[in-house]
Amino acid sequence: MPWLLYSLNRIFFATVLPPSAQIGRDVVLGYRGLGIVIHRQAVIGDRVNVGTKVTIGGRAGIPGAPRIEDDVLLGSGAQILGPIRIGRGAQVGANAVVLCDVPDGATAVGVPARILPGRASSQT
Repeated sequence: MPWLLYSLNRIFFATVLPPSAQIGRDVVLGYRGLGIVIHRQAVIGDRVNVGTKVTIGGRAGIPGAPRIEDDVLLGSGAQILGPIRIGRGAQVGANAVVLCDVPDGATAVGVPARILPGRASSQT
């Protein structure tokens, strides 16, 4: 059944959502997952909002996949690449290319993504 759903998602919504990916509770995939690609080893926490055309994937020659903590917002078109961690409550701007860890409560924007000053929580 998981592989049937995987195939139907791929055909109807251009979504790659492998059954081996660990997806938390209350995760929202924008426009029913339109254009979203998720690595088979990715871990996504609870209450994550994933915009359209987001890639949560690996990087060539670097083993591992991203880990997205709880309460994260990933803007449309964001690229989260490699074995990195997006901290709890962080935000990633639209079309940002994230290649390194984002601390809890921080906002990452740009290509390559950089952390905006003054946004990170005091817990980091």
